[in-house]
Amino acid sequence: MTPVNENKKSLLASPILRKSVVGTLAVGMLVGSATGAFADGKGNGNKNNNSDNKYKSKVQFNLNFDDLSEKDMKWAYSHIIRLASKQVFNGYEDGSFKPNNSISRIEAIVAAVRLLGLKEEAEKPENMNAELNFTDADKIEKKYSWAVGYLAVALKNDLFDESTSALQPEKSADRLWSAILLVKALGLDEEAKAKMGTTLSFKDAKQIPAGSVGYVAVAVEKGLITGYSDNTFKPNKPVTRAELAALLDRADEQLPDQESAQAINGTVVSLSGSTLTVKKSDGTTVGLALANDVFIFRNNTKVAASALKPGDQLFLRTYENKVVFIDVLDPADEDVVTADAGTISFFTLNANGKIATLSIVKTANGTTSTVVYNVSGDVKITGGDGTLAPNKVVSLKIVNNVVTEIAIQA
Repeated sequence: MTPVNENKKSLLASPILRKSVVGTLAVGMLVGSATGAFADGKGNGNKNNNSDNKYKSKVQFNLNFDDLSEKDMKWAYSHIIRLASKQVFNGYEDGSFKPNNSISRIEAIVAAVRLLGLKEEAEKPENMNAELNFTDADKIEKKYSWAVGYLAVALKNDLFDESTSALQPEKSADRLWSAILLVKALGLDEEAKAKMGTTLSFKDAKQIPAGSVGYVAVAVEKGLITGYSDNTFKPNKPVTRAELAALLDRADEQLPDQESAQAINGTVVSLSGSTLTVKKSDGTTVGLALANDVFIFRNNTKVAASALKPGDQLFLRTYENKVVFIDVLDPADEDVVTADAGTISFFTLNANGKIATLSIVKTANGTTSTVVYNVSGDVKITGGDGTLAPNKVVSLKIVNNVVTEIAIQA
């Protein structure tokens, strides 16, 4: 592994690879970068100044990108929005995301470190001031001083190939390099080394170096990356920002979740107006206000808040005390809606005086039968005088075997 200079190495904590949730979405972003898009090589950092201010500046939270639509970029849209909600991968100051632009190695490394929840660690002054032993360290420190801490943390967490001597920060991150980076980020080095003898089925497998075969095998096995329809891998093909977002999001799915005040896992209890009530994983129930432009993904499709159903298991993020992002991880079963009709035989009331069960008699194909239904506590009754009585003819709407609407026929 390319080491951090030993004189600085003791300053670096050795965080365990993990995913932790960003404490706030109004996070400090890097000076010299487009709004959260990563630095453009014009960082203003002075390595001899330990003030945090040179590394961070406040930015507004944004999930709306002018050049990104679900229709045109459906395969990557949800991946991009998920990562943007976590401040892992963001847009530019002009409101664009530039999904088809290739991404550089240094940008990919910064994103991987953020994905692991190590952003705050990377931006500590002692890490931003670490000396790197890459052969192109001078260039990195002059042009990409904003990223030094990220590289130091990446080195400490073994995200680089052991033979890496020069970072080549501006070089495009290709598919092979990106696959190796993410396998390492997931802590699957040993698994990759154990698969070095794997015979890859890609037609261009010979273009993959022998020492990288195991990493590709693991990346494919874990669903991080796939081949093309012509059964090629294209290891040297540059990765676009949209493609890296997809790779990062797939890796994120395999990292453990950790809740915070801004990131919650839970189950939908109810939705009333713009207030979403959620039962958290610890059993407590909270009411949360939805932002006007909240992003909600259900079955990887952007939906309106009205599409949320009780029982949906979800992950959400808040910003300034409002929910800005919701990802339905496990949708509740779809309601089974049926209908029936007949003549009231009898009904029962519960302790609160509300209808509990309803029995109807109906005739079909010359056969008469009696059916008893459970009735919802907030059943809607329409038609006639609005009161139920034996011998009245009714039509029923039944949801999941419970009567929700009773229409009294004239």
